[in-house]
Amino acid sequence: MSDKQQNLETKLWAVADVLRGTMDANEFKNYILGFIFYKYLSEKIELRLTNELKQDGLDFEQAYAIDKFKEDLRQEAIENLGYFIEPQDLFSNLVKQASVGDEDLIQNVERAFKKVGDSSIGGKSAQDFENLFDDVDLQSSKLGREVSDKNKLIGQIIKHLSEIDFELENDENDILGDAYEYLISQFASDAGKKAGEFYTPQEVSKILAKLVTVGKNRLKSVYDPACGSGSLLLRVSKEVRVTDFYGQELNQTTYNLARMNMILHDVNFNDFDIRQGDSLEEPLFIDERFEAIVANPPFSANWSSDKKFLDDERFSAAGKLPPKSKADYAFVEHMIYHLDENGTMAIVLPHGVLFRGAAEGTIRKFLVDERNYLDAVIGLPANLFYGTSIPTCVLVFKKCREENDDILFIDASQEFEKVKNQNKLRKSDIDKIVNTYINREEIDKYSHRASLEEIKENDFNLNIPRYVDTFEEEEPVDLDEVCKELEKISEEMKEVDAEIKKYCDELGIKAPLF
Repeated sequence: MSDKQQNLETKLWAVADVLRGTMDANEFKNYILGFIFYKYLSEKIELRLTNELKQDGLDFEQAYAIDKFKEDLRQEAIENLGYFIEPQDLFSNLVKQASVGDEDLIQNVERAFKKVGDSSIGGKSAQDFENLFDDVDLQSSKLGREVSDKNKLIGQIIKHLSEIDFELENDENDILGDAYEYLISQFASDAGKKAGEFYTPQEVSKILAKLVTVGKNRLKSVYDPACGSGSLLLRVSKEVRVTDFYGQELNQTTYNLARMNMILHDVNFNDFDIRQGDSLEEPLFIDERFEAIVANPPFSANWSSDKKFLDDERFSAAGKLPPKSKADYAFVEHMIYHLDENGTMAIVLPHGVLFRGAAEGTIRKFLVDERNYLDAVIGLPANLFYGTSIPTCVLVFKKCREENDDILFIDASQEFEKVKNQNKLRKSDIDKIVNTYINREEIDKYSHRASLEEIKENDFNLNIPRYVDTFEEEEPVDLDEVCKELEKISEEMKEVDAEIKKYCDELGIKAPLF
């Protein structure tokens, strides 16, 4: 990480101190991330339009004051950026209002946020910008009882952010994007159990991204049916060039965060399609197929398991539906349905999916025996995820496997470093997992290629210890040496007993000898 990157991350995280103590991390993240995002949108549009106006010798604010330029400027921004912000609403002007203690600050900020979404109505970007700032509740009593208290607190945030240079003119959006990712991870660390709703640890994201991009330098599309903040989708684009991003997220707040994350990473609104809703009950990309699919869905979540899904192409072929209390295989089947013939998918799941019986056992046998889609099973260490300490596994699926292909089992559960109360995968741990997968290498006590016949012999139970023997034999015991040691101890005890008896005789009491 560069010094510039680290410096930016430190400064942005320090802004959170303004709200720390007034509300928990899961709440104040919406304010901090929302204002950072608005500053980014504001500076980006100002920079772009001012550059466009250079030949006219005008900046954005000057040109917008001239009637003949107004509509052209708006259209330029909407067509290329997807939104429009009037000069009076620019972040720089909000800073001026905050600096003089403008009593209408909260009202003006609310209006500015709303106008971003309104500016996209009727255009191609409407779905990407509407209601983006809904979770920045500027009327919350947690910001203060009186309007003046709220103005003061929000003004502090604005002024702190104004002191941080995003350096957008240097075309280094990845630095700001990565800093945004860092903030999301920090909020996840503070948010405890709720963190799983919006963030996958970066180390796990790297593994999934690397697995689905093996042998490729470009992807036509990548999809995540439980996309959270969008971090996992964006991680794939760090491995290869991605043309289009697709995601669906149930939680409204997290859905807003995912859209912000995409835009802040300079992904054009034409190149991503993030939608809000339940992927299992209300799939919004039902006719689409994707070259890569990644997911860290909520572990063993509830779903309806309604009988109507027996007629749904995603689930019907297996003949059984996953149970109501465990939607893990529902996500697997949903993702396989959307996987292109040349595609790869990787999903993080609890270990129970490897061995649980009943309907899940039937589905597992169907995917392995009848479809031959399962390519690898990778066991990860416990306590990697925020909000849960359970060990997890990654399942990798492909549709293009040959009939006689084996299934690779990797037990990476013991290779990690402990950082505070969280386990972390090191770069060497990640590299070992990925390289073992690529080479389909057998390593003693770490990995094994299991034939389909071997899987059948285990009745399609995929529990990793059945295939990777991690048992460590203890050093053989030298019985002669043990006997000598016991004899030595016995002699020493006799000497101690003699000493005790001697002192007891002197005291005229009976010695407690055995």
